[in-house]
Amino acid sequence: MIRSIFNLLLISILFFCCKREQPNVDWYMYSAAPSGNKYSVLDQIDTGNAASLALAWTYSCGDHTSRSTIECNPIIIDGTIYLTTPALKLVALDAETGREKWVFDDGIEGGGVNRGVTYWTDGQDERILFVKGAFLYSIVAASGLPDQTFGANGKVDLYIGLERNVQHTWVTAATPGILFEDKYILGSTLGEGPAPAAPGYIRAYDVRTGELEWTFHTIPHPGEEGYETWPPEAWTWAGGVNAWGGFTLDEARGIVYCGTGSSTYDHYGGNRKGANLFANCILAIDAMTGEKIWHYQVVHHDIWDYDLPCPPNLVEVRRGDQLIDAIAQPTKMGHLFVLDRQTGEPLYPIEEVPVSQSTLPGEATWPTQPFPGEGLRYAGQHFDQYNVTNISRASADSVSKRLEGMVTGSIFTPPGLKPSVVLPQFNGGTDWGGAAYDAENRRLIVNCSNEAEWISMVPNVMPEVTSRFAYGQSLFRKMCTQCHSMSISTNPELVALKALRETVTQRTDEEIKQVLATGKGQMPQHAALTEDEKASLISFLRDQGHDEKIEVKKLASSLPLDIPYIATGHNEFKDPENFPVNAPPWGMLTSINLDRGEIDWQIPLGTYPELEKRGMDPTGTFNMGGPIVTKGGLIFIGASMDERFHVYNKKNGALLWEFQLEAGGYATPSTYMVNGKQYVVIAAGGGGKPGTRAGDKYYCFSLRD
Repeated sequence: MIRSIFNLLLISILFFCCKREQPNVDWYMYSAAPSGNKYSVLDQIDTGNAASLALAWTYSCGDHTSRSTIECNPIIIDGTIYLTTPALKLVALDAETGREKWVFDDGIEGGGVNRGVTYWTDGQDERILFVKGAFLYSIVAASGLPDQTFGANGKVDLYIGLERNVQHTWVTAATPGILFEDKYILGSTLGEGPAPAAPGYIRAYDVRTGELEWTFHTIPHPGEEGYETWPPEAWTWAGGVNAWGGFTLDEARGIVYCGTGSSTYDHYGGNRKGANLFANCILAIDAMTGEKIWHYQVVHHDIWDYDLPCPPNLVEVRRGDQLIDAIAQPTKMGHLFVLDRQTGEPLYPIEEVPVSQSTLPGEATWPTQPFPGEGLRYAGQHFDQYNVTNISRASADSVSKRLEGMVTGSIFTPPGLKPSVVLPQFNGGTDWGGAAYDAENRRLIVNCSNEAEWISMVPNVMPEVTSRFAYGQSLFRKMCTQCHSMSISTNPELVALKALRETVTQRTDEEIKQVLATGKGQMPQHAALTEDEKASLISFLRDQGHDEKIEVKKLASSLPLDIPYIATGHNEFKDPENFPVNAPPWGMLTSINLDRGEIDWQIPLGTYPELEKRGMDPTGTFNMGGPIVTKGGLIFIGASMDERFHVYNKKNGALLWEFQLEAGGYATPSTYMVNGKQYVVIAAGGGGKPGTRAGDKYYCFSLRD
């Protein structure tokens, strides 16, 4: 009897200990871990009970505008969640209840967007590192106050150390850096031309003091590897080539990995002839010294804005009985590059394929581009009259008619004077949300958009005498059409410019000039503009100044004159009902078997409610934000324009549960455990590139009690 009681007591203790084994499980950094794999060992929420998810709490930021967004992947440390708001305030919340603990607000307008923050501790001090505008801040985690021992009064100026005068250009960092020992390694978000842009050097800072430790020149200086792939003086003026998507880290080897963007100007490279290393490269860098270990360029001499938008995932690939440490790099092209982690050698064949060549005078496109095998291409690669929309005969006929006189064909069709259609579009494919890695099954989970856009180039010339309106229109075309498509003869005026003009009517000239000087939300600053340029741009936005004549040659210009052709913008291409012109799916979620180098399953991600009402199956939508994957057999993802938060079975892509958010979840979610209960949180800021209604909430879910 005594032994039975003892055994029962022992079982009870063991059961209690098992239940208490992991009372708190953190999501301690951007993308969950240095590997960037967005994977959680939590399995309290699983395939059997995901349908029982319910709202645990919401947090309203209270500072959004009609055009703002939230892209933050929150971190959770020991019961506290750290996140940013649409206006880039840094906030600490109780992770169980959503109760606000503190808010840090530097009071400065502008600042860009933020995708996450970084936690650092030496066992005693705890800090939160984050970037707003041109400053890297170190904030005391307990109080929300700046760490006065870091930089100047708690912040470091990101312009310092760029080795040339670029104060008039846009410099920030939307994606957080990564820690290695006492170094904080950081990339940057920059202007993309044709106006001058800063160089995208990768830099490491002392995490305690903010002092610069090392710099890697992504645009090589004389005597450095890659210098010969540029014109001789390019290192003094070329911009971009920035690691804006963040980093991953092999801690044991001390290697930091990233993908880089294209050089500016994005769509014309006649003044930067060559392959342009280390643009559009996967880079492996010694995290201690900043020395390059290897590189692999995935686009040569980019003129499509096909940046590498996210860092590679650290993965494993089975070959026979051997597991090979590898990296898997998603791309805007919908190409997955799988390389040996130590050497950069491809683990699956990559072929240099001849591509169409530019006919623009002065341009010198590269004759080939690297293509992985078909099993590692997960987005559309070709568009012509044979794969136009099939949602209705009227839409198909309308699109086919509009294609007359446009250039169609395969990916890497070069922009030219004649409008050309691009698939995947300039945002991807995959964008900054990147991929999640299911380490149990060696599957990469990646979402992508699959919509076409169009582009054309126009001469960068102005008559000697023109109207104030026309001069402003020319400036808008040069600076703004990457984000705000404009009205020209082949493009009926799009919502982006209409909405911008409506916003302008609500602001004074001085308020507009302030936004131009500092930037706001996703809009970069344009501090170099002269007063004449500002006045002309405002006249264009207000549809004024048609009769005011100005002599262009007498005006000072802040923009380069050596770019002979500029793009009309990243122009949306829609049917008469405002749906994409290509046949669905328009957005996908894909599981890729890394052992075989092929797709396991692929499903549409998101839907259009209007088409649902017609009885159509999900078509997928343009999407922004990334997935996470768990040991519980689940994929959590928002991202789609239907503004729903989805849970899928990671084995087969079956939809298990979804929740209608008030605004789009254009961010990557996080999952964590506090006091033995698992939670999932996602920002629902809407707006952004998808252009849906803006919001200001974080939603947190758990299983019903």
